[in-house]
Amino acid sequence: MITAIVFVKADVARIPEVAEAIASLDGVSEVYSVTGQIDLIALVRVREHEDVATVVADRLNKVEGVTETETHIAFRTYSQHDLESAFSIGLD
Repeated sequence: MITAIVFVKADVARIPEVAEAIASLDGVSEVYSVTGQIDLIALVRVREHEDVATVVADRLNKVEGVTETETHIAFRTYSQHDLESAFSIGLD
């Protein structure tokens, strides 16, 4: 499974509508409204790298109100369990 994290800048007046439209796309698992330089973060989870291009370039970028995107591909996933064991010092 390939996970892409997509930073989305959107028309400020349309952020809720843009978020809902992005969330409805096949391949998009979650959309978050955030503070800072970007407006939304979308998590794309697909099987093939080509599918990332299909979801982001062919669909997400064409949602009305999306003004800019920046896509990051995840190398590894660290679950909460993995992080706890990595930083554990053996105290109960």
